[in-house]
Amino acid sequence: MIYLVFSVNFRMICFFLTILLLFGPIGCLNFGPVSLKSERSKYNMAIQKTNDEQLLLNLVRLKYRDTPFFLEVSNVASQFRMKNKVSAAAQLESMVKDIFNLGASSSFEESPTVSYTPLQGDKFVKNIMSTLPLKTITLLFQSGWSVERVFRVCFQMLGQLENAPGASGPTPKLAPQYKEFLQSVKYLQELDDRDALRIIYQEPNGQPQMLLQVSDDAKTSKPALEFARSINSIPSIKQYILTHFPTPDQVQHFPVIMNRGKELRIVPRSLLGMLFYLSQSIDIPKRDLLKGKVTLTKTAKGEDFDWFEVTGELLTIRSSDEKPLRATVRVFYRDTWFYIDDSDLNSKSTFSLLTQIYSLQSGSIKSTEPILTIGVGSR
Repeated sequence: MIYLVFSVNFRMICFFLTILLLFGPIGCLNFGPVSLKSERSKYNMAIQKTNDEQLLLNLVRLKYRDTPFFLEVSNVASQFRMKNKVSAAAQLESMVKDIFNLGASSSFEESPTVSYTPLQGDKFVKNIMSTLPLKTITLLFQSGWSVERVFRVCFQMLGQLENAPGASGPTPKLAPQYKEFLQSVKYLQELDDRDALRIIYQEPNGQPQMLLQVSDDAKTSKPALEFARSINSIPSIKQYILTHFPTPDQVQHFPVIMNRGKELRIVPRSLLGMLFYLSQSIDIPKRDLLKGKVTLTKTAKGEDFDWFEVTGELLTIRSSDEKPLRATVRVFYRDTWFYIDDSDLNSKSTFSLLTQIYSLQSGSIKSTEPILTIGVGSR
């Protein structure tokens, strides 16, 4: 017969086991808030990063005349599980006093699940192909975006001045008209820098209008006079009315005073038009240019046109064979890295403006039912 000699107190063992069983669940009670604090920022940054990458990817696709596609994160769920382990072992050694070994361990496991919703259907297509409402554009001004940046991105025509309207679609073969428009909006930016310009939205008789109001003490200033001259308007005008050209059934209710120079026809771009327009800012690798993978724009003299003259001050999307280290956003497409340099503040601002416009146009029509759900895995 074998006798086991226990040199430890059974009451002490029971005490330790009881402590583990009682306080283990208490640790789980604090697990939720701790995990929320540690993981929320990570998910936030990951979603923001992939949203930027998707937008950049679609800009590159449009430059190559590939089909754009938008996939939104509709839901993120994460399950946390805590595992507790208690162990006890006995050694059958006659000359050892402490023959019991007690152990405890705890670990947790996270299983995130991401649901995606493709943005498609007639309503979404209509929203991205419809011109941006003047009310929305006015909201951009009032939220702090510069006059020059918003005008250049959102408008393709001001009166008779063209802002590369052909660039609102696939890359045109002929060089666009744009110089007079760019100079004209620079005068408006000068007025805004002096705090001498107000932009107001109104709807008289249901007709959307955007008012440009010049302060009394600035209406005879050089930028105000130069702006009036650039659009063939009467000098020293205090207010300009920007509006869509009226349809025939609206003419009788519409104050047509364009011949006085106070009212200007304005043609906004659609969201898709803005994406096409800003895709002209991409630096395409020479090998793709030589292979004819993108359209080469020519001047009237048959020379290569540099789109940097149109979009260079707004946005520059660079390309590289090597993975860029100083990029605020980057994507790998067609064996090339496309990216925005982290120190290019102008490009970062324009890209941020584009993300806001995208959210305004697509945010209200996102489906609440996920189409694709993927388990990301556990860690």
